[in-house]
Amino acid sequence: MSTRPSYFRVLLTFLRNSLVRDMTFRANFIINTISTTSWVFMNLGFYILIFTYTPMIGAGTGWGKYQFFLFLSTTLIINSLIRGLFINNAVEFSEMIRTGTLDFALVKPIDTQFLVSLGRIEWSAIGPFTCGLALMVYSLFRVQYVPGPLMILLYVFYVLCGTAIYYSLMIAMAATSVWLGRNRTLLDFWFYITNFARYPMEIYTGTWGVPIQRAFTFVVPVLVAVNVPARLLVRPLDLRNPADVFLPLFAILATIGSLVMSRWVFKLSLLSYRSASS
Repeated sequence: MSTRPSYFRVLLTFLRNSLVRDMTFRANFIINTISTTSWVFMNLGFYILIFTYTPMIGAGTGWGKYQFFLFLSTTLIINSLIRGLFINNAVEFSEMIRTGTLDFALVKPIDTQFLVSLGRIEWSAIGPFTCGLALMVYSLFRVQYVPGPLMILLYVFYVLCGTAIYYSLMIAMAATSVWLGRNRTLLDFWFYITNFARYPMEIYTGTWGVPIQRAFTFVVPVLVAVNVPARLLVRPLDLRNPADVFLPLFAILATIGSLVMSRWVFKLSLLSYRSASS
């Protein structure tokens, strides 16, 4: 009989335990859900205000009001997955390294990265996630292009790719606590970097915009995390357009590369880690 744990069952246990914990402190859960959902509506109101002055973000970019709302809904979905599954765990991982409580995770018969990445689920992220889905459905009824079943499947796939890219950057930054001690600033830096992905990559033009677009596409690939899946909902793929072929393929390579890189950094950090007893 194998002694290896079932990772799916462990994940279900994490989900159940986190839900029980949140329901134990219902007021805190409700306040967190309301606050995160309110932030979504405030951002949506800001963009609605912008579109009262212009019909499109960036001349000739194709990102009109409802096209951009599809982009925004994709951003909300990916950010909600990251917040619900990983952010608290990344912060906790840094504290585990600093305080030495990582020892308890290392002795468990399960992959340490899996354990520290998913140990605590934030169920209040379901608020903005639901808002993202609702905004997507609303916007799809108001754009001329209707994505088919294949595009929907590809959309889900690339949302998962974008989530993996965000996660890889986050866990790699959290792992640097081994060498830097408190690295809250680096986790804040993750938010600053991903802010560039909140807007379509077509707006990054000109003397300053082109270097930013290339850096956050090919060096730190956060722009492809949202742009690639959002485009699948906005317009059909044109195989004659090199960008419509290259970007989806590059997003897959970027996802694989990001996961491999973050795994290497994580393993390297464990090799440098000195337990609380040493």
